[in-house]
Amino acid sequence: MWSEQGLARNTLAAYGSDLRLLERWLGRRGKELTEAGKPDLLAFIGERTAEGVNARTLARQLSTARRFYGYLVREGLMDRDPSAQIATPRVGRPLPHSLTENEVEDLLAAPSLSDPLGVRDRCMLEVLYATGLRVSELIGLTVSQMNLANGVLRVEGKGSKERLVPLGDEAADWVRKFLDGARREILGERVSDALFPTRRGAAMTRQAFWQRLRKHGAAAGITEGLTPHTLRHAFATHLLDHGADLRVVQLLLGHSSLSTTQIYTQVARKRLRDLHRRHHPRA
Repeated sequence: MWSEQGLARNTLAAYGSDLRLLERWLGRRGKELTEAGKPDLLAFIGERTAEGVNARTLARQLSTARRFYGYLVREGLMDRDPSAQIATPRVGRPLPHSLTENEVEDLLAAPSLSDPLGVRDRCMLEVLYATGLRVSELIGLTVSQMNLANGVLRVEGKGSKERLVPLGDEAADWVRKFLDGARREILGERVSDALFPTRRGAAMTRQAFWQRLRKHGAAAGITEGLTPHTLRHAFATHLLDHGADLRVVQLLLGHSSLSTTQIYTQVARKRLRDLHRRHHPRA
């Protein structure tokens, strides 16, 4: 999958985890992966469902099995695919949780600017909201990917696909301020190409950024449903609220399919209905 489809590292890690889970489950029943039949996979899905695993995770785990067994059949290592006739669990499309513009302002103002790490966090939040990057794209940014003269950054997204994303004046100003001051304080004598380094000079991990985000969210009074992806949702929703074209939002987010982006139009319509219901005298 890595060589033929160019899937992202996190996607490959999820597929690997799914396959090891199935291998352990079969192993407890005295079977190898290559000895599994359709009844085994149905029993696996049934047990996972009884444990409360959601349909989206189950669908991905079944997709992992299909890819694996399809590969073995193509290579002649198995004569049948035990997953071929199993229906994929139906997955709903829940509306992504977003933030209001006022909540975003409160979140951006939460980091303490008296601490260089606070300035770094403020800069990261500004860039995240200004660009709608995925958290893996944000923490993986290097100094060389920034073009402050033209106000854009070069991002390598899923499948190693590159795109240029406008940075915006406010975020660009924060990046300049960070590069000229707090970043040097954080690094000391160390040298790092990571745009947002830790005190050790390495790029921040997704888990570390999530912890910092929760800390700032609590300071801003935002605790429910706050994840790094929430600001990506806010970026897309607020663009559409202010009249942006859906295809432009698709390009900015790096979605390969327009249908993935269209869910944000539902968020925007829901917000319009809520506003109408709240303010119209006959709503």
